[in-house]
Amino acid sequence: MKIERIQLQQHGDSRGMLIALEQDRNVPFQIRRVYYLFSTKCDVHRGMHAHRNLIQLAVPVRGQVTFLLDDGEGPCEVVLDDPSQGLLLRRMVWREMYNFSEDCVLMVLADQLYDPADYITDYAAFLRDVHVNGNGYQGDIAACLGL
Repeated sequence: MKIERIQLQQHGDSRGMLIALEQDRNVPFQIRRVYYLFSTKCDVHRGMHAHRNLIQLAVPVRGQVTFLLDDGEGPCEVVLDDPSQGLLLRRMVWREMYNFSEDCVLMVLADQLYDPADYITDYAAFLRDVHVNGNGYQGDIAACLGL
C-alpha cells in the first residue's frame, strides 16, 4: 500500500511555530469539514471503517496515534507523531486508529460534509467492495493487530 504523507511547511522563530493548511496548496482537495479527536484513551480503537468517496488529511496536532490502513492489499501500520506531517487518506481505504498518547489531538480535514451513507463499517463488506472478483488480501485485521 502506498502511504501518502504530506510534509507541511513550518514557519517560525523564537516566538514559536506556525503551519498553515491551505486548500489546493498543501491540502490536495477542497476543505468542506474539519474535526478533531482528543481525550481518547490509549486502549480505545477508533475509526474501523472505510469511505466510498471521502478524502481526508489527518494531522497529529499534538501527541501520537497509530493508524492501521488497508486498501485491500493487506494492512499496514503508520504512526503519526509529527504535527508538520499529514497523512492523506484516499477513498476506499480501511482505517483504524489506536495507541493514542494521553495528549493526542488528531485533526482531520475532509473534502465532503458528514454523510453516514458513505461509510463502510464491515471489514468483510469492504473487502468485497474493493475486490469485485475476490482477489487481494482476505485476512483478519484483528489477527494483524494481535487481538
